[in-house]
Amino acid sequence: MIGAIIGDIVGSRFEFVYDHHRDKNFALFAGGCTPTDDSFMTLAVAHALFIAKGDKAKLKEVIVPCMKAVAHDHPNTGWGGSFYKWLFKEENPKPYNSFGNGAGMRISPVGWVADSEAEVKALSQIVTEVSHNHPEGLKGAEAVAMAVYLARIGKDKKEIRARMQEYYPQLKDESFTIANIYGHYGYDIMGNWVTCQGSIPQALAAFLDSESFEDAIRNAVCIGGDSDTIGAMAGSIAEAYYGVPFEMEEKALSYLSYDLKSIYFAFDTIRKERVKK
Repeated sequence: MIGAIIGDIVGSRFEFVYDHHRDKNFALFAGGCTPTDDSFMTLAVAHALFIAKGDKAKLKEVIVPCMKAVAHDHPNTGWGGSFYKWLFKEENPKPYNSFGNGAGMRISPVGWVADSEAEVKALSQIVTEVSHNHPEGLKGAEAVAMAVYLARIGKDKKEIRARMQEYYPQLKDESFTIANIYGHYGYDIMGNWVTCQGSIPQALAAFLDSESFEDAIRNAVCIGGDSDTIGAMAGSIAEAYYGVPFEMEEKALSYLSYDLKSIYFAFDTIRKERVKK
């Protein structure tokens, strides 16, 4: 899940900064970079999976308390309005039919513990339906978790693309590439850039059109719009496919507080190994 954290941190200083066509040769870690709700909720999901250790009934019990615990320790991170209310103001929060891209940004740990596609789907639903129970929210989270899982077990990009086309048919369009998305994505009056359906296909393209882990992060951030979340989603898949350079992992971890690092290293004891290409 370090790929999601790196994508979030790198993208944080560019979130909603509209540059039309951002140069890919930017400094990855610079002033203004910080972990956001994307990193915090990814770590919360990882903590819940660590506690549950494969017990789905237990996961259902602990997922919301884990999210709330991390959030309450880190309240000032730019939480979305509806999710903020869900986290902080409701004692027993109920799902609110969301299809925001928060469903996809937090889900990557599922792809690191699942032993089968069926388990990816089951765990993804448990983690997601507590808040983002709209069909597009559930689909978006499952797509990202499945992409992470497929990359982790050694599937090539051709197969990953084919499977992701089942979720998002626009990936069948040969013109749906990073080169064509640059400069044509960002703000719109409907707010699609913060939905699953309006940002997960773009994050998938950032990974599919990349040449390395770092290139995937740069692709994602250069798309524009919700850069930290798109970076988190693309980075999570790229990690499972390419691995992450040690120096980048160490740099990203330096941004995390002790409690968050503890979750990260605890999860490391239960996550499955990736098939190296």
